[in-house]
Amino acid sequence: MKKSLLIPLLLATTLTSLAEVKLPAVLSSHMVFQREAPLHIWGTADPKEKVTIKFGDKTYDTITKADGSWLVGLPAYKADGGQKHTLTVTGKNKIILKDILIGDVWIGSGQSNMEWPLKGTEQGKEFIKGANHPNIRLFHIPKVQANAPASDVKATWKASTPKSIPNFSAVLYHFGKELHEETNIPIGLINSSWGGSPIEPWIVSDTASGKMYNGMIAPITRFEVRGTIWYQGETNVIQNNGLAYTGKMKALIEGWRTAFENKDMPFYFVQIAPWANKRYATGQLPALWEAQCATLKIPHTGMAVTTDIVHDIEDIHPRNKRDVGNRLGSWALAKSYQVKDVVYSGPLYKSMKVQGDKILITFAHVSKSLKSRDGNPLNEFQIAGADEKFVAAKADIDGKIVIVSARNVTNPRHVRFGWHRSANPNLINSAGLPASPFQTKNWTGGTGE
Repeated sequence: MKKSLLIPLLLATTLTSLAEVKLPAVLSSHMVFQREAPLHIWGTADPKEKVTIKFGDKTYDTITKADGSWLVGLPAYKADGGQKHTLTVTGKNKIILKDILIGDVWIGSGQSNMEWPLKGTEQGKEFIKGANHPNIRLFHIPKVQANAPASDVKATWKASTPKSIPNFSAVLYHFGKELHEETNIPIGLINSSWGGSPIEPWIVSDTASGKMYNGMIAPITRFEVRGTIWYQGETNVIQNNGLAYTGKMKALIEGWRTAFENKDMPFYFVQIAPWANKRYATGQLPALWEAQCATLKIPHTGMAVTTDIVHDIEDIHPRNKRDVGNRLGSWALAKSYQVKDVVYSGPLYKSMKVQGDKILITFAHVSKSLKSRDGNPLNEFQIAGADEKFVAAKADIDGKIVIVSARNVTNPRHVRFGWHRSANPNLINSAGLPASPFQTKNWTGGTGE
């Protein structure tokens, strides 16, 4: 075909394509609509074209704007036990979306430990085999960076099956499975993560937005969600961000809450695991742990501690992702679903009191009592006097407090616990959840109570 003939043909094809009503990828068959929240249906068509939306027994009409964009608001719906719904969008063409559920939608984001696929985890084959969950739906956003907020992604909603789950985020899957099993509510899971990414490209503010936010979060901000889980920080330790990570987390959370127009959107995150590699400069991992604890001062946040589930201290990717997802799920069940009697955190440092040659440490989230995970004396405690020279300390449980002392420290001033990159502390609460590392001098951390 001659080039002169090909150009008009391509132009005609493009114009025909523009005339069709189109929806973004996140609005497709098999999706989950967020319950109890006003919904948005949006897309493109010809300028000034009439578009009709039908959902259930309700019909809504709109006229597209001059640029062809359109948006229709739907009222909030309650979860209805997994009943399947159909959404019809009609303009010059018709789109029929089937098998839609009404439930809760959660985003999972961060770097490689969130991205890590189920097939690469402990008991992965077993979990894949048992992944038939018709009311858990998966949406995996591919890696894309963009200089400006994008309008769409290339992804599709799928039901959780042994075929669809192997390459999906293990942490997000276990989190969603925990919620679904405990509440019997349909769960939609949106995985938007990128291995090796620092936090900065995910942040959006009034003046700027990161390239990963632009490509992988901005396109779904009109889609109503219940909340977010986040597993990231390793790259920022390598970049020696330490305590500065607190401000970055605050910017991330507030920016996403603004973008999704949900000022109280839950944001539950993972306190990253110990890693012995010297790419972590001395003191940087503990400082970031403190920064993550400080993030708990932001309302509607929660933190899953992971010091006890590292089976290879040389591996930056702990393969036990089930406990990580379940611990995040416990925060959500307790805080977002108000499920009673859920122990959702291990001990978090609260206060200290000097008593003679000893320091008494109190914790939040003790549950019934404090314990040693392995039955051995408590480890990883250090104590210092005014000279701030830390030495190994004896630590004894007395009800709900820990008494810390050392033979040669008669005038103690400070305590620290698990305060190094290869920490493996054994302090837990009666529910078996581990205590987070801490240090008492000018502590900035919160407790999430």
